[in-house]
Amino acid sequence: MIPTDPRERDALAAEYVLGTLEARAAAEVAAALATNPALAAEVTAWEARLAPLQALAPPEAPPPDLWQRIEAALEGHAAPAPALAAAATPAQAWRPWLNLWRGWAIGASAVAAGLAGLLVLQPAPAPRLMTVLLTQQDQPAWTVEADSQGALRLAALNPRPVAADRVLQLWALPQGATAPTSLGLVPATGQMTVTPRTLRPEPGMLIEISLEPPGGSPLGRPSGPVLFIGRLTRAGNS
Repeated sequence: MIPTDPRERDALAAEYVLGTLEARAAAEVAAALATNPALAAEVTAWEARLAPLQALAPPEAPPPDLWQRIEAALEGHAAPAPALAAAATPAQAWRPWLNLWRGWAIGASAVAAGLAGLLVLQPAPAPRLMTVLLTQQDQPAWTVEADSQGALRLAALNPRPVAADRVLQLWALPQGATAPTSLGLVPATGQMTVTPRTLRPEPGMLIEISLEPPGGSPLGRPSGPVLFIGRLTRAGNS
């Protein structure tokens, strides 16, 4: 059961992204992402927060003498099998199994190398662009993600209604532009997907949400206060 309390749901999303949930709970969260926009937004936000941690764990190669140490440990501690005690020493008894293990490892490495080659030949997927829109108090409030087709998906982390005589309007400001482009009014659900016709999402683009009168700003730019703001970056970049 996915919790409805925002704090409990946020904690569940964090555990899901960290990979600390049990298999059944993780499967339940994964199945709920398609039908629970609030949960999906929180998972996306935690992925953005934790992505920089990947750089803290560089790959490590095994020690070059690993095989020799394994062999020495086996030869030093293995007891002869009863049926082979008279015909083979402990080291000789373990030798066929060690050779089989080495052969399996070499074969597995060859398969892995082949798969890696196929992956290299495939075109690399375009990096995702995303941001978390912050309040003036630097509190995360919205997530924005751009896909490879240029569509922007907006999701509220904790949807809150605005006054009846006001609406929220979404804006994009590419680097170097002198005026923002309206991307439309934000629905009350706090969820929307829009594909801009006159611009394409790019790293460094500012995404803003302003508070406007009904129907949106009459000026072609925010006429009310900008309540939330963020800058698109490639997923995984700090």
